[in-house]
Amino acid sequence: MLGRKEPQKAAGPPMPITDGGPRAPVALLTVVGDTAKMEGKFEIADSIQIECQIGGELRVGGKLVIGERGVVNANVETVDAIIMGHYDGNMTATGNVEIAATGRVSGNIKTDSLVISKGGFFNGNVSKIHEDVAGGGQRPVYLIDEKRAGQTVPR
Repeated sequence: MLGRKEPQKAAGPPMPITDGGPRAPVALLTVVGDTAKMEGKFEIADSIQIECQIGGELRVGGKLVIGERGVVNANVETVDAIIMGHYDGNMTATGNVEIAATGRVSGNIKTDSLVISKGGFFNGNVSKIHEDVAGGGQRPVYLIDEKRAGQTVPR
């Protein structure tokens, strides 16, 4: 019996995930279903792409991608979000939020970075996670038009 165990030791034990060595790329978990509907409280450690209907609460440790066929009616906590489908709820994103041209959002977003592509829809309120205390007041808002990007506006 000892002879059988020694060759296994020579080959080495399986490497633990937390060894700090090279790791395989993490695949984006995708939930797809034209008629699929899920309701509940979900906690995902990595990233997820949604191409179905989901309701409830959603905590994502990576990037949340709501695909063009995705419909999410949930309170969401995530790092980054890309919305190409429909989202309704309150979202807190510690990273970036992007509403794509096909994205439709109704609700409140709390983030430090929000981008709405031309054609994207947003109805709600947005607030910053980290308010600039040294900024002392409101910062101006600039509209960037594709035709005028890079040009200066006379004052």
